[in-house]
Amino acid sequence: MKKNTAHAGTGTEGRETKSLIAIVDDDESVRIALTGLFRSMGLTSEAFASAAEFMKSAHLSETTCLILDVMMPGMNGIELQHQLAATNRRIPIIFITGRSDPSTRAHALRGGAVSFLSKPFSEDALLTAVQSVIEEE
Repeated sequence: MKKNTAHAGTGTEGRETKSLIAIVDDDESVRIALTGLFRSMGLTSEAFASAAEFMKSAHLSETTCLILDVMMPGMNGIELQHQLAATNRRIPIIFITGRSDPSTRAHALRGGAVSFLSKPFSEDALLTAVQSVIEEE
């Protein structure tokens, strides 16, 4: 895995653009761990405690990859995926979950998720999924 992956490309005016990874998980320890992991890899991330917080944020339009927990209070990850699709926001989603079941996995992938990882997942598995999203930008 290359360490200098924060720069994803060049904007329309010739300036470099950074990839922003949004992390939406109600578990604070997961948010802290993933933010630290991405920072150590030279990637920019923002963490949100809920789907509603993410939807209201100024970072919504800047997000190039969304790390999304399935089970959260309020709007869950699958509902957020549907909300984004309903508003024509095409953000690549990597689902993470502690309670994986085949029907939820299938539903998420049919809805366009690029990956579905069960907790605990390896850092390498997550970074590989994120890197594939960034490279396709």
